[in-house]
Amino acid sequence: MYAVRLHEFGPPGNLRYERTAVPVPGRGAVRVDVWASGVHLIETTLRTGRAVGPHPAPVLPVVLGGEVAGVVNAVGPDVDDSWLGRAVVGTLASHGGYAEQAVVAIDALHDLPGHLDAETAVAMVTTGATALGLLDIAQPAPGEVALVSSAAGGVGALLVQALRRQGTVVVGLAGGPEKVRQARSSGADIAVDYRNRHWPDAVRTALGSGRHVDVVFDGVGGTWGRQAFDLLAPGGTFVLHGWASGTATRLTTDDIIARAGTVTWALGPQLLRRAGTMHHLQARAIRAAADGVLTPLVTRYPLSRAGDAHADLENRRATGKVILVPQR
Repeated sequence: MYAVRLHEFGPPGNLRYERTAVPVPGRGAVRVDVWASGVHLIETTLRTGRAVGPHPAPVLPVVLGGEVAGVVNAVGPDVDDSWLGRAVVGTLASHGGYAEQAVVAIDALHDLPGHLDAETAVAMVTTGATALGLLDIAQPAPGEVALVSSAAGGVGALLVQALRRQGTVVVGLAGGPEKVRQARSSGADIAVDYRNRHWPDAVRTALGSGRHVDVVFDGVGGTWGRQAFDLLAPGGTFVLHGWASGTATRLTTDDIIARAGTVTWALGPQLLRRAGTMHHLQARAIRAAADGVLTPLVTRYPLSRAGDAHADLENRRATGKVILVPQR
């Protein structure tokens, strides 16, 4: 089979598309003939040899990737044969997703609804679950104003859709005219280009006198995150869930007290406080897509172009969830 392997830490070009041995499922696992693989922003950092939060730098050589969808073509020694031929989507314990075949533990799998395509399922299994978990934490009310950073990204676009659906007024931040158009297309009432250094004034003008942002979903961090915090209404909620800019938003306890607000780091245990388990949150996300409640934005690349996918994701050229599709 073919896979994308990393033999040396460094730039996207170090991701090599090459023949590798077919993986063999062990106990409690199956092998999946991969139809679609997900690419996550943290994998662009792991590729350089740096750890990301609880994720250590991988041991080389490595096949990156933690999300796959496809059909089960082999089972481990203690796994029932009824798994064979089932269309599934799931997450890997560590790595191995950028490949034509991957091994996944059965307790990390979900059946793929018959009318849901593999690419959509991969886009929802982690990214969609994250979006729903963030909404559980923030609980914005109809009529309130929510600001979504990176509103044309994988998580951001889903947040925009879900917020608009429940009657929340949505301010979407995106980088560049095309992504601003995409944020507006996803449902943002106000869409602003954060590359314009005066974007906070544009938001204030669009909201009008006396209206402020009640909830901020900050997945960008850096200067943009701080500017978003300064738009927050007294008593508002600031939900941190990433730092796509390279650094997390810097806040002090004095900032929080002065704003009389709530600031939450939403990833990790906090994301699951209401859902209970990630598997349950994933199931909700997959069902939301299957029922047509949420539709993820997807940017597709052939598996052989994983390096291009990484480069575009790092340079913020990709829209929505980045997906790799094996060529057969």
